[in-house]
Amino acid sequence: MAVRHRLIERPVKDVWKVLADGTLYSDWVVGTSDSRPRRGAWPEVGSSITYTLGLGPWSMQGTTYVRRCEAPHALELEADSGWIGTARIALEVRQWGENALVTLDEHPLRGPAGKLHNTAADALIQLRHRSVLARLARTVETSPKGTREAV
Repeated sequence: MAVRHRLIERPVKDVWKVLADGTLYSDWVVGTSDSRPRRGAWPEVGSSITYTLGLGPWSMQGTTYVRRCEAPHALELEADSGWIGTARIALEVRQWGENALVTLDEHPLRGPAGKLHNTAADALIQLRHRSVLARLARTVETSPKGTREAV
């Protein structure tokens, strides 16, 4: 399992505003673009968003489903990347002084990614997590209210 954490120098509520805005998903998730609502009210359990997933010169549509939501501290997602398979992505946001400590835990569930999962794959996921958490921090910290617009 690939687990990484990052201190974000904003309150928990500001981090949650970004996580709770499905249109911002592609701002912080590496490899995605153009996120938009698909079903339900994000981040309610069962809701989903779609996005474009870019892999070099290729692109495809992906869908992420909310599997667990305990605002403002826990969000668990299942990302479906088509033929690549699905992954469980768990984000925990906890207060750390005046700031937020975000823990990202991800592992493949289904498809080739799940079957081929090993320590080498975890090392690559760790590198991706470093970028994901840096992008999440930048999205939260550069916005006066935690998002581009007040939510």
